[in-house]
Amino acid sequence: MKKRTRVFAPLAMMLMALIIAAVGSGCDQNVAEDAGTDRSAQTQETVDMVVELGLTAEAKDASRYTVEVNSAMYSLLDFEDTSEYENATRGLIDAPEVLELKDSNGNVIWSQAAYSFLDDYGEAPDTVNPSLWENTRNNHAYGLFEVREGIYQVRGYDMANLTLIEGDTGWIVFDPLMSVECSQAAMQLVEKNLGQRPVKAVIISHCHVDHYGGIKGIMTSEEAADSSLPLEGQLASGKIPIIVPEGFAEHAVSENVYAGKAMSRRANYQYGVLLEAGVTGKLAMGIGIGQSTGTVSFIMPTYEIKETGETHVIDGVELEFQLTPGTEAPAEMNTWLPELKALWVAENCTGTLHNLYTLRGAQVRDGAAWAGYITEAISRYGGEAEVTFQSHNWPHWGKETVNEYLVNTAAVYKFINDQTLTYINQGCTSDEISNMIELPEELAKVWYTRQYYGTLSHNSKAVYQKYMGWYDANPVHLNPLAPSDSAKKWVEYLGDVEKVLRMAKTDFEAGEYQWVAEVTNTIVFADPENEAARLLCADALEQLGYQAESGPWRNAYLTAALELRQGNQAASAVQAQSSGDIQKEMTATMLFDYMGILLDKAALANRDFTIQFILPDVGEQHALQVKNGVVLVYENAVREDADAAATCPKNALLYLMQGNVDAFTQVSQIEGDAAVLELLAANLTELSDSTVTLFNIVEP
Repeated sequence: MKKRTRVFAPLAMMLMALIIAAVGSGCDQNVAEDAGTDRSAQTQETVDMVVELGLTAEAKDASRYTVEVNSAMYSLLDFEDTSEYENATRGLIDAPEVLELKDSNGNVIWSQAAYSFLDDYGEAPDTVNPSLWENTRNNHAYGLFEVREGIYQVRGYDMANLTLIEGDTGWIVFDPLMSVECSQAAMQLVEKNLGQRPVKAVIISHCHVDHYGGIKGIMTSEEAADSSLPLEGQLASGKIPIIVPEGFAEHAVSENVYAGKAMSRRANYQYGVLLEAGVTGKLAMGIGIGQSTGTVSFIMPTYEIKETGETHVIDGVELEFQLTPGTEAPAEMNTWLPELKALWVAENCTGTLHNLYTLRGAQVRDGAAWAGYITEAISRYGGEAEVTFQSHNWPHWGKETVNEYLVNTAAVYKFINDQTLTYINQGCTSDEISNMIELPEELAKVWYTRQYYGTLSHNSKAVYQKYMGWYDANPVHLNPLAPSDSAKKWVEYLGDVEKVLRMAKTDFEAGEYQWVAEVTNTIVFADPENEAARLLCADALEQLGYQAESGPWRNAYLTAALELRQGNQAASAVQAQSSGDIQKEMTATMLFDYMGILLDKAALANRDFTIQFILPDVGEQHALQVKNGVVLVYENAVREDADAAATCPKNALLYLMQGNVDAFTQVSQIEGDAAVLELLAANLTELSDSTVTLFNIVEP
């Protein structure tokens, strides 16, 4: 085929939505247009049952059983101990009276004003677990704070904290938030109170988006240092080094891409995206008020920390790094500032029980390793540390307090790991363990080990999954029916569904909310148009939400109740917007792997072709074979038998993934059978925005 040479043009659009875009794929699920089916044409029996049971689609007050559960927290925890609130408010320099941030279109992307209702209550209302109420009050403390001389934090301007270390001539910035607009506002608050100083370096503790997405609010891509230089050379150049733990870039770009659409939909539930803030709605979630919904950016790091103990002097400040991979993130690090006697513990200690498994979906984290890196930090720095500060929540001061904080945090993760393994070796299943496990009494009473984010229940399930996988050894569970099929058989066997609903209503009145939710949701999966089952299930989930100490659990329960009452709400979710920066930084191999996920496998089930890709801008060449609907990638390989060869910039692959062959050919040199390129592009549709479903969760 005739060669074509073109100058690479800017991409008109990026293929993939960021992991927080509210789209997903369905399996055994109704498609988006069917989600939240119009249930106006109900059978008379169903209508009668709704009336008989006194069910409505309105939010309810707390039941007397929920009041009792929540009141019990007052005897468990010492509410006279205000030390965490004092820590959360200590060192305040300045805060706006009203904090509500908007994007360029006037849309609210972050609001502390939405939580002003907290000031209207002396104690927790009946619809809120009192412990979670305290955490929410603490996370409502926002503004610019002095941690100690030379260390400052802007807290409550996003889910994470913006931290600044004062150097000789400028700022060293830790974790520049999730949204560009939020980090800009945080820096404006800093400049108003502390004056304008240049950013000398950016340190990103780990590879989660709420810690790097706002980077373009404090610097531009053009200001980034040359990554080919050693760190000392980067600093000397006058540009800004971006310092990260080893493996950061790979995980930041890829961790949530492959299953990102599903994670995005599940994040609606975890983060309460669909809920209004309020005493019957969304509250804090352990590590902050929630996620901002501004613009997410990305700049490639310029320097990786590769070993614990690596030490550098940046703008006159000595920093020693401790790598902590496989803890809260696959790539993470603590930082010790010896001259300031200050230990930055990233997200390894957060003032709450964190997640060994996160409800939006992610790889399981290692509780034993997590504890081990904290104890390593104690051994290395605990003898001198006078303050710990971190990427979420607030610092802790005093050598004794600091060490106690570190020890207790490590103990929680080690206990969950070890106790779960004890139960596993006794033959207990995951569900059995999650209902059995309890922290030692004294550890359970510590405010900063409470279950505001992670829980003992789902963290023990994570440990079980890590060591034993999904299978509980019961062969009945090897290949169970799909949920809808199983539910239909259960309903068939139950026979009289109306009788079951009456029994469920009786159990609801007795406070048996978990069981009521289980049995009514089974009916919903058998018959999603059974309004009585939907509404009773929603009422049960709502009470569970009111009782939950964990913010994500509360969000999940209340979101499920909302969608049972109103249908699938995913299309209305307002989430952060991608700048396209992350997609541009995906490696060619990542893009090819994602093609395998996007490919319409049935359409190409009987095809076999190979395309050689030569990518001069990154100095790579790879072969991609599509065989029987499977994408096979041959890295750094040349296939002489390739049906076609394309020489192109790496990011031109995004055109193929958009199905835009014309744009691809304009920036490429193509030899051989161009039809296979068209065939590939035409069938990268499995998860395209035009076909993807906003899948159901609490109904089929």
